[in-house]
Amino acid sequence: MKIGVLALQGAFIEHVKMLRQLDVEAVEVRLPQQLEGLDGLIIPGGESTTIGKLATSYGLVKPLREFALSNPTWGTCAGMIFLAKDIGIEEQPILAAMDIQVNRNAFGRQVDSFETDLKIQGLGEERFHAVFIRAPIVVAVEPHVNVLSRLNDGRIVAVRQDHLLATSFHPELTNDLRLHSYFCAIVKEGYN
Repeated sequence: MKIGVLALQGAFIEHVKMLRQLDVEAVEVRLPQQLEGLDGLIIPGGESTTIGKLATSYGLVKPLREFALSNPTWGTCAGMIFLAKDIGIEEQPILAAMDIQVNRNAFGRQVDSFETDLKIQGLGEERFHAVFIRAPIVVAVEPHVNVLSRLNDGRIVAVRQDHLLATSFHPELTNDLRLHSYFCAIVKEGYN
């Protein structure tokens, strides 16, 4: 299995390390041709506006969108924003691949970052310690999108649509490999 991690900006190195702990070949992706031969792709957290601008500069927006429409792709935090079909503004480049509406920076500024333990569908009974940093929130989903996790107040923080996965938080900033394993299982399901 060979999984790419978009390496334009953000927490890509942490994702690469977690994949390697699972004995998965991890490849940093910065150019369109580096998508060739990948079984899946992770779009990391970071700053969604910057990721969009850099993806535009490197000619990556269209190739990334085409990849995400037919191959397992997981967006974390800013990656969730980049995958969404609706982020409430039109001037920011996005892939518009996942049928979700996202509110960017829903929790406020950096000082409003927090951690909490979540029940996540598909990961068993043990809660997942989630790190939220200037995180987005999913405010609406199409009926075919599966909600995997919500905060105690009901706000949606993890979703799956067929071969697409998105989380508001940063699983790569923990020692818990379960979400990376979950994504690898999606890749193995043959959605590519």
